[in-house]
Amino acid sequence: MDKKVDTTSLRILGVDPGLNHTGFGVIDVRGNPVSFVTAGCIHVPKGILSARLGFIYEQLSRIVDETNPTIAAAEIIFLNTNPKTTLLLGQARGAALASLASQGLTVEEFSATNIKNSIVGTGRASKLQVQTMVSRLLALQDELQPDAADALACALTCAHSRRMRALENETTVKVAAGLLRTSSRSAWEKFVQSRN
Repeated sequence: MDKKVDTTSLRILGVDPGLNHTGFGVIDVRGNPVSFVTAGCIHVPKGILSARLGFIYEQLSRIVDETNPTIAAAEIIFLNTNPKTTLLLGQARGAALASLASQGLTVEEFSATNIKNSIVGTGRASKLQVQTMVSRLLALQDELQPDAADALACALTCAHSRRMRALENETTVKVAAGLLRTSSRSAWEKFVQSRN
């Protein structure tokens, strides 16, 4: 059963899954302000694949227990040129998503391009640009690990996305109630007529 999500106050856990390093970042959203809670990296020990996936699952479950998020966000994997690497990353991502789901969290998913657009303003931003903007948006003084910065960027993108959806829903309700006109042309026509 999914946890009930309060739309005005959220704690978002962002996850950047990886078989060697899985980044995590937690932010609080209270209306418009967003604040940093914690971030870090799960360093997955070498060994047999099933044990490594189990480690990711267990460590993320522990982080959920410690931070008590209301929702989670994860990056959608891209297709790598190496099929074996893509498959291994997909398995690590599956372990992470299963861990979050087992804790009752809804997981929103975003592409790397969506995350870069949300944080930097361009889908072609570099990892360093994303890392720098995450630090600025959250007013962080300490340097972030790249995987933790990616996880925080995912959490921030989730916050931005939810805020945009809330605005869209509010606009739809106003239009349905006749409180807001949808035609920008009629507004422009009224402006022109008032000038004549």
